[in-house]
Amino acid sequence: MQTSESRSITLIGAGLAGALLATLLARRGWQVDVHEKRGDPRVKGYEGGRSINLALAERGRNALRQADADDEVMTQAVMMRGRMVHFLDGRQQLQRYGRDDSEVIWSIHRGDLNICLLDLAEQAGARLHFHQRLESVDFDAKTARFIDDRDASAHDLGFTALVGADGAGSSLRAAMMRLSDLGERTEFLDHSYKELVIPPAEDGGFKIEPNALHIWPRGRYMCIALPNDEKTFTVTAFLPNEGEPSFATVKTGAQAMALFQRDFADAIPLIPDLEQDWERNPPGLLATLYLERWHIDRRAVLLGDAAHAMVPFHGQGMNCAFEDCVALARKLEEHTDLAEAFAAFQAERRPNALAIQQMALENYLEMRDRVDDPDFLLQRELERALQERHPGRFVPHYTMVTFMLIPYSVALARSDIQRGILVAATLGKDSLDAIDWDAVDADVLARLDLLVDAA
Repeated sequence: MQTSESRSITLIGAGLAGALLATLLARRGWQVDVHEKRGDPRVKGYEGGRSINLALAERGRNALRQADADDEVMTQAVMMRGRMVHFLDGRQQLQRYGRDDSEVIWSIHRGDLNICLLDLAEQAGARLHFHQRLESVDFDAKTARFIDDRDASAHDLGFTALVGADGAGSSLRAAMMRLSDLGERTEFLDHSYKELVIPPAEDGGFKIEPNALHIWPRGRYMCIALPNDEKTFTVTAFLPNEGEPSFATVKTGAQAMALFQRDFADAIPLIPDLEQDWERNPPGLLATLYLERWHIDRRAVLLGDAAHAMVPFHGQGMNCAFEDCVALARKLEEHTDLAEAFAAFQAERRPNALAIQQMALENYLEMRDRVDDPDFLLQRELERALQERHPGRFVPHYTMVTFMLIPYSVALARSDIQRGILVAATLGKDSLDAIDWDAVDADVLARLDLLVDAA
């Protein structure tokens, strides 16, 4: 049996993952303390940094259901059926994510979701401590020093174990690295992003189709727009850091307007404050964080972005972090020894984090380069046809990642096989009428087993 001390745990970070994990553990009888460097957003308003809208998928919803949070969260979410592609000539095309409205994703406001999860954590019995920035950790003495930045006061607190849910710039990870090499490696994308806003229409409704993720793909760069429940859209422009065009050459509002007039003309009437927002909002960096080790024996473990930050192009960062929370809570129940629990958690989740990090990078190339490419569109047609011809065996990549709970590593391995089938079958073809169906069917049956979703 675990002692009462071993059932005590201290979380660093009261963001999305920290608040969800606090709820899951408190409901299992753990004594949970959560320390957050910012103030309580329920009192002073949400102090989010620059962030790309969150896309909630089945993995995230499954975790929210386990915390009895899904129903409340979904009242604030906006359904997105697919990608609404805006071509350079002004045409639009909806590319569905799934077969019907049972296979969609949801746009959710980070601040609203965070507040909802904080309420649930507190109701479950977790103790929330705001204005508590982790300054340092003495892992031998098992004490952590927290600073209140309002008055620079310091507080030294003992702990049984620390969990870092404090994001890509994790203070706990930095403290762990001072004790032991975690094999940290960060790869920055050669692109950055800048956020703009599409306000509501004059009648108070949405200006453009609300139930879609809008995308303006232009090869090496693109814009996307995600709906918010207040009838706005958050627009994110992704440009290279260098070259033409890039954030090195498009700095002023006038330069941004010229770029949009050339490449995103149909978006200009939608963004009245384009020039002002371009100059006011600084570019945000995009990077992938890799760690070889996520924990130090029984004393500390990392999850979510603190362990495996990724670029946002598959919309899975939050969903992956929520899966981490569910997995860690389960491992803590299965193992009486914290070191064993942390090791088992890392062994299960690290391969899956690596898989979705790779798929997120690949999806960026697809979004900006391929969604308006005829070869890609034909492969998508064939993908849907094979899904109908071989249900449960040929499962589209996006379906496996977004609408199922199978491990990300399994989705990656099967996607590689399926991509090979699609490319080979469509090579030199311009329509499905030219497909050798007997050969394709035989290839599918030979290379793909029936896929069973995770519980």
